[in-house]
Amino acid sequence: MAPVPLSEDNPFQTLIAEANSDSTILQSQYENHRVTRNRQQSAKVLAHNFPGWSLDEILKRLDGPGKEDGFVDPRNCLVVWARPSPQVRDLICFIQNELKSISPSLWLMPPENLHITVLEVAHSQTEEQIEELVQTLQSSKDVTSADIAAYPRSHHTRLIKPMVSFDSAALALSFVPAGCECLEAESSSDEEHYTYHHLRRDIFDMVRQTKVPVASRYIVPSAHLTIARFISQDGFLMKGFDGAETVDHSRVKLLIDKIGEINQKLKNEYWPKERAMKEGAGWIVGQEGLVIRRGRVWYGGGEYVPLD
Repeated sequence: MAPVPLSEDNPFQTLIAEANSDSTILQSQYENHRVTRNRQQSAKVLAHNFPGWSLDEILKRLDGPGKEDGFVDPRNCLVVWARPSPQVRDLICFIQNELKSISPSLWLMPPENLHITVLEVAHSQTEEQIEELVQTLQSSKDVTSADIAAYPRSHHTRLIKPMVSFDSAALALSFVPAGCECLEAESSSDEEHYTYHHLRRDIFDMVRQTKVPVASRYIVPSAHLTIARFISQDGFLMKGFDGAETVDHSRVKLLIDKIGEINQKLKNEYWPKERAMKEGAGWIVGQEGLVIRRGRVWYGGGEYVPLD
């Protein structure tokens, strides 16, 4: 298909322009974002006044010990996802098992629900509002849903350097766009390498061309798959002298230390060394096409939007 015309207000183009489309600089931006965030979150949860994990109040009503029969998540969304490769799913399974050994009460994202959000089109809407957007998308003639889903097959982007990222509410496996690490023998020069951030930019504009407005909350330089959420304080509480339960800071530190241990293993075994890539260490995003989902997608659910 013809090149995607860029919108003047495309939020993803801003970073690309600032980096002069240099893939190495873009990778550095993604790396700085996740390292800085992990450092800030670590200081927050290890502080003496940390009040406990930020529980997902909707998820705890949908699953786990506090599940409420008949409860329905009121939030409806429209998103463009990529599913992880089998190698990435296996890696996440290993990480989830390691985390579970320290925090048995963690809610783990089921393997079949794992996803990376390439573009969030709409969030927290009613079913009727999402239906209207889907109808607009499917009536488009210039750019179809099938065009959007197939786009990364001709615009390969690789994510590398897996690392566990976290905050007080959830944990994710994050990646950075490949920079000087070549996708394949015929790849273009390092500076002109088409990256995951370019893909996000182009999918944004393709959706715009269907006349569907884009109201994305996620434009920061991040490439992550949520792998676990907190729905309980179980395992992180202790009784004080007065019998009241308080945060057991030693248990919190155990989890943060485990994350550090996992990340060191990932760096040693899955990060590229001297431009070499271990099999399964990288992930070509959307190699089998992107997925357009609608409905209650917050925890990897929802319904497929048919491809026209």
